[in-house]
Amino acid sequence: MTYSEPARPADSRARSLASSSSSAVPPTGITIYGCGQDEAALFRELAPRYDVIPTIAEAPVSEANVELAAGNPCISIGHKTRVTNPTLLALAETGVRYISTRSIGYNHIDVKYAESIGITVENVAYSPDSVADFTLMQMLMLMRNAKTIISRAGVHDYRLNDVRGRELRDLTVGVVGTGRIGAAVMDRLQGFGCRTLAYDTRPVAAAEYVSLDELLRSSDIVTLHTPLTPDTHHLLNGERIEQMKPGAFVINTGRGPLIDTEALVPALESGRLGGAALDVLEGEEGIFYADHRDKPIKNKLLLLLQELPNVIVSPHTAYYTDHALSDTVENSIANCMKFEGRNQHG
Repeated sequence: MTYSEPARPADSRARSLASSSSSAVPPTGITIYGCGQDEAALFRELAPRYDVIPTIAEAPVSEANVELAAGNPCISIGHKTRVTNPTLLALAETGVRYISTRSIGYNHIDVKYAESIGITVENVAYSPDSVADFTLMQMLMLMRNAKTIISRAGVHDYRLNDVRGRELRDLTVGVVGTGRIGAAVMDRLQGFGCRTLAYDTRPVAAAEYVSLDELLRSSDIVTLHTPLTPDTHHLLNGERIEQMKPGAFVINTGRGPLIDTEALVPALESGRLGGAALDVLEGEEGIFYADHRDKPIKNKLLLLLQELPNVIVSPHTAYYTDHALSDTVENSIANCMKFEGRNQHG
């Protein structure tokens, strides 16, 4: 589904801004791909403030719909579907020169190839609090055996049995990656009184930094907040999982391939690790964000993980709050406008 619509200023101030802007230059067109209904509503609301005419497509960008970008050198894309190199080439041939991806990560797009054909790719920033809050929730759910307690209560089994929890103040938490999200997680952990260790190739936060090996050996909980790069792919592989403290827990709200899932599953099944909370997973593409109640799941490791009582799986939803979504949409528009400005004046 696609549509274009003229800017409609939402209030007198926005109307004044749009009017003064449009008197100097015509409205800017931006094509937005892979846009859900919630994002579409925000694009409609925010576009007038920037004197933008949005063309919104529910479908992700592909070779079949690049014509929707004709005349619009800037486009915005979602992170849920990989952008192929043939699609990038088709976009370049259509006149696209800038892509704003509505995500922090770039692993769904070949940035170097895009640059080689004249397309600049940039990400967006959004409130780190969304992912940080979710990460703390996952920690607490793991420490208090929430999955088992809730599932038992659902069948009216209210016994305590073996669901005694642990308190964060008694534990050491290792934070891998201390950018905006990792730092926000550490800020929250201070209130729980636990010891916090940190690892990053570029230490910037006020934290107790240690080597990755020491962090893995010493931490009761390891939480991952590093970007996915060739160097961080399978950062937690079989060898590093063996280094972890026996019974430790792992949390991943970064990117699925940070963990070697084939090595993780047996460590969880055997009790070598105490549990895991995974908001992202290798092979999630084509599964997360879709209704599969009446469809087979081909990712067998996902099915195995969901069966384990000590594993919480959520469908890449840590970022998904009203505040973060608004940040994402507005910053995607702003990025496109900045690129247009650089081209016009630089």
